[in-house]
Amino acid sequence: MIPLTLDNRQKWLVTGAAGFIGSHLVQNLLLQDQIVVGLDNFETGHQQNIDTVLNAVGAKADQFTFIKGDICEPDTCVAAVQNVDHVLHQAALGSVPRSIENPIRSNEVNIGGFLNMLVAAKDEKVSSFTYAASSSTYGDSPALPKREDIIGRPLSPYALTKLANEIYAEVFARVYNFRCIGLRYFNVFGPRQDPKGAYAAVIPKWIDALMQQNEVQINGDGETSRDFCYVNNVVLANFLSAKADDSARNTVYNVACGQQTTLNQLFEHLRNLVAKRVPDSASSKPNYQNFRDGDVRHSLADISKIQQQLGYVPQVLVEEGLQTTVASYFD
Repeated sequence: MIPLTLDNRQKWLVTGAAGFIGSHLVQNLLLQDQIVVGLDNFETGHQQNIDTVLNAVGAKADQFTFIKGDICEPDTCVAAVQNVDHVLHQAALGSVPRSIENPIRSNEVNIGGFLNMLVAAKDEKVSSFTYAASSSTYGDSPALPKREDIIGRPLSPYALTKLANEIYAEVFARVYNFRCIGLRYFNVFGPRQDPKGAYAAVIPKWIDALMQQNEVQINGDGETSRDFCYVNNVVLANFLSAKADDSARNTVYNVACGQQTTLNQLFEHLRNLVAKRVPDSASSKPNYQNFRDGDVRHSLADISKIQQQLGYVPQVLVEEGLQTTVASYFD
């Protein structure tokens, strides 16, 4: 549970509910006695995530309704937002490499689907609309730490789609007086993150490789750095955004821990944690590959804005989050 109490029972829509972040949002909402609608088409989400959540919340599962549908279909979005108070829009096609391979599909989902959700939520007059933005928006800006008002040029089709979301949200605020908040996530990780597939995130992929005593591949020299953020911090940021005053809306916030971790440091952390359960993995060494197209070299968030405006404080820092995450893959 996150350290934030939602005062009264309201109705929430979580898009991408069967995904990694979406399923954690659904679980925390149900545990706080909220009414939740989940929307997902299972393109990247999994039924297993929904099943895990419903098993975890017990009788509160009765307060959950699932819609199998696609945000690329306007009618589906309209149906999903009926009588909803708050929208937490997580549905998207993530992954820089995926967007490079298929920019058309990334555009359809991340821009077209986002616009469908904006229109449906505006017409329904929801109380709040919070959407998943991305640290990829900072593009080729060399400035560190990353501050919300200084961005560079996009380095991938994925980054372009997330920047377009922010521009659309800004236009809707100006034209329709529709207030919303974008959360620029920085390298989110935690339990239920899928380790399989070509586009798996680095932490679950490496945990799985170490558990199976397979080779871990690092793109580049390992000195690339990221601001890794445990999923509970993201849940907290979403809830704070939904409760925010109008004066704190119509903007974007970084969601991170404000900590810089290199890929080499990350590998050492994970190897040490997995080796406690799989001793033979202690001798594992990474295989360094070429740098990956579209990746930024360093990423570190300035989180002062979200701290000041929303009262956000990271609850779980990297090392504790890695311990919990690794343990979850052995449960």
